[in-house]
Amino acid sequence: MHITNQKPVVLVTGSSRGIGRAIALQFAKNHYHVILNCSTSLEQLENVKKEILALPDSSCTCCRCDVSDSSQVTAMFEEISTTCGQIDVLINNAGISHIGLFTDMTDDLWDRMIQTNLSSVFYCSRATLPSMISRKKGKIINISSMWGTVGASCEAAYSAAKSGIHGLTRALAKELAPSNIQVNTIACGAIDTAMNAQLSPEERLALEEDIPACRFGTPEEVASLAWDLAHAPAYMTGQIIGIDGGYI
Repeated sequence: MHITNQKPVVLVTGSSRGIGRAIALQFAKNHYHVILNCSTSLEQLENVKKEILALPDSSCTCCRCDVSDSSQVTAMFEEISTTCGQIDVLINNAGISHIGLFTDMTDDLWDRMIQTNLSSVFYCSRATLPSMISRKKGKIINISSMWGTVGASCEAAYSAAKSGIHGLTRALAKELAPSNIQVNTIACGAIDTAMNAQLSPEERLALEEDIPACRFGTPEEVASLAWDLAHAPAYMTGQIIGIDGGYI
């Protein structure tokens, strides 16, 4: 059934857990129709859907799609157009990490890191923009990392992809400003998610000691910033906004 446009619509990629889940819940609590997305963690995605539907006046749609695959993104947006109509806010959150020496990185791993973390932003933004441009209204918010600004040892591909998001954000914001579409990026520091669960207790403690705020951030803090950006003045565009506890 087609969703009426009485509710604004947000698409959150990679929303089965962590930051994506928190953002989806933040928008659902504020009466957005939320489109959830992931490619593999379908049980977790269904759990997020249940959480949303337990909220008052809530609605959501689940879309299984690997956003690193251009053809799958095209198919997902065709489905969204039929079932949900236009997207008012696009949150490009899907991403993966890898820690290892640059000299040990294979071609396949490099390609997967770039496709998932950077190309997905291109594919989803390209698919949603025709509708936004025709309406002269829309927000694109990319979830990135402080490593896209300063780089991280043993995370060369991840840093390169996130740096690419920052450049794309600034360029696209300039291109779309005449159409009243704002493009901004949140550069996350150490956030308490499954992505950072690979750290040993000793590594985690050492990182916390380097953070002026003396702790990891929470997914809910990132979600709150994403909500604020989605409702920021139209003159705010092309910005890379750090949420890192003062780390950089």
